[in-house]
Amino acid sequence: MSAQRDNREMKEKNPWQTPVTIIITVIGVIAIVALVTVAVLQNRPLPQKYKYGIVLDAGSSHTALYIYEWPAEKDNNTGRVEQTHSCKVKGPGISSYAHDPLKAGESLRVCMQEAEQRVPGKRHQETPLYLGATAGMRLLNIENSSASDEVLKAVESALQKFPFSYQGARILSGQEEGAFGWVTVNYLDDRLTQGLDTTGALDLGGASTQISFVSEKFDGSESPSNSVTFRLYGNDYNLYTHSFLCYGKDQALRMTLAQQTQSGQASILDPCFNTGYTVMKNYSVLYDSPCVSDRKPQNAPATFNQTGKGNFTECQEVVKSVFNFTHCKYSQCSFNGVFQPLLQGPFGAFSAYYFVMNFLNLTDTSIPLKAVEDKLNSFCSTPWNQIKQQHPDVKVKYLAEYCFSGTYILTLLTEGYKFDQTSYSNIKFIKKIKGSDAGWTLGYMLNLTNMIPAEAPDSPPLPHAGYVSIVTIMAVLLFILFIVSLRPLWPRCSKQPQIV
Repeated sequence: MSAQRDNREMKEKNPWQTPVTIIITVIGVIAIVALVTVAVLQNRPLPQKYKYGIVLDAGSSHTALYIYEWPAEKDNNTGRVEQTHSCKVKGPGISSYAHDPLKAGESLRVCMQEAEQRVPGKRHQETPLYLGATAGMRLLNIENSSASDEVLKAVESALQKFPFSYQGARILSGQEEGAFGWVTVNYLDDRLTQGLDTTGALDLGGASTQISFVSEKFDGSESPSNSVTFRLYGNDYNLYTHSFLCYGKDQALRMTLAQQTQSGQASILDPCFNTGYTVMKNYSVLYDSPCVSDRKPQNAPATFNQTGKGNFTECQEVVKSVFNFTHCKYSQCSFNGVFQPLLQGPFGAFSAYYFVMNFLNLTDTSIPLKAVEDKLNSFCSTPWNQIKQQHPDVKVKYLAEYCFSGTYILTLLTEGYKFDQTSYSNIKFIKKIKGSDAGWTLGYMLNLTNMIPAEAPDSPPLPHAGYVSIVTIMAVLLFILFIVSLRPLWPRCSKQPQIV
């Protein structure tokens, strides 16, 4: 009897064993579990799906294909676009097929087949495909517009045979090439979304070179043709950009050779090539470009011998001769009478800038300019046979031109664009940024697919994990408050007799 009385007293003193309290507790727990479950299910990250875009960069010396991807559910201005694959087309640039346009289209087949394999089949029909032709085709269009049209038609016909959403092939203007290169560099560096100071873009191809940057003192009024205005992520950018056709490294080499063969001589001693280098060149081939065709000497022989002298100082003088530094109708100019505002901020130098300076081990811009000149002088004066022995895996054509190319780049940057010891250290020679190639192609695709908004996109106030945590905490607090609010009922419940 005593034991039963003790049990009854314990039950009377313990309100948690009353039916009402137990029911309330069970309902409360179920409510919390249900609330948290709904929050998790409604806001859980979905399996990542991607969309794709393909851009073909039809340059003067070669064509390259790039594949980009971005989260499918974040289309319309918020998805991060990244490069997933690149393919270099075998053979020369499409402008080289002017006499046989069909081969221009055929040359793209292997890389396009790679793209078919890389992009998931279910995404093929919705994947935009673009081809942008640059300075090589701009030159061909100047020289023979019908030939450039035929090349583009052949390319278009070839690309339309693949299962992608073909969006056209066209020749970009130099201004577009420069502006889209600037967009690419700053997009990949996250400078546009974060409203940071932007990075200027220096692009060097085979047939042209571009410079693009934002300067506080440039409003476009002095030279409207060099002004491009963007509104990106809620910020306004007034961009200075200019493209110099014929001042890519390959066409610049033609101009320096033309400068040295004005008398139609049978041989030249070229300071921009290593001592011991010698090759026979054809006058007709050398002057077969709009950049030099009007300078071809009369009564010149069919060929001439080019022999290397290997002298950096003399080479730089020859290179300077292809620039016009005297004529300028503006407050200040770069060269050839083209307006350029004062340089401002950091610069990314890519394409041939990177490949040449990387080979010459001159990508460190913190060293004095005098040290850069000394290294170039040392390389240029090295005998050709020694150069070949040191670099047996490099193609002779490229290897032979590094003395010229390095000298040309340094002269273009310092004499042409006016980089001095201080501003030169602001240049960074780059090949890729966060896994994506630096160049105009990404900026071009971002523009055509409207992936960069004019205004900053709205972002959720809390990430998924934070949202779930707050909902859980609030649910627990509400339940505790509910139980506490029932406290006045506890004594009543405990006084009711418990019959055992």
